[in-house]
Amino acid sequence: MNLAAKQPLELPVDGRQSETALAVARGTARLLHALGRCVVSELPLPSGRRADLVALDSGDEIWIVEIKSSVADFRADQKWQDYRAHCDRLFFATCMEVPCEIFPKDTGLIVADAFGAQVICEAPEHRLAAATRKSMMLLFARAAALRLQSLVDPNGSYGEIV
Repeated sequence: MNLAAKQPLELPVDGRQSETALAVARGTARLLHALGRCVVSELPLPSGRRADLVALDSGDEIWIVEIKSSVADFRADQKWQDYRAHCDRLFFATCMEVPCEIFPKDTGLIVADAFGAQVICEAPEHRLAAATRKSMMLLFARAAALRLQSLVDPNGSYGEIV
């Protein structure tokens, strides 16, 4: 195979996120990868919520990052508290235009743009129970595998891709 001719796979456009939220997600995912974590976006959780970014490291620590693109976005959406039950650390990620002071002190904070991000405040650890950890890791693995296979073989029959 000629590597020079290899084209990147195109992810389907979700349509729910603003351009700012997409840029923050991209920069945050780049940071998480640089920190040695694998990332799955828009992961449905057992609670029925959908996490913006879920990151897994080689030591099985699970982070959830909730993206807020504006003050109004943060104020309108208080479901983030439900995410604590599904991660070891909970972060918010936002852009430079959003004041950091609005975010809860008991969460981590990441500031990002489309090209990168920086952790401004570390998130406190609250370790998951073993059964919850296993459930989350299986959700993460299944979503990643199905999404990858649907990109490799877009005409395959995979059921609902999460």
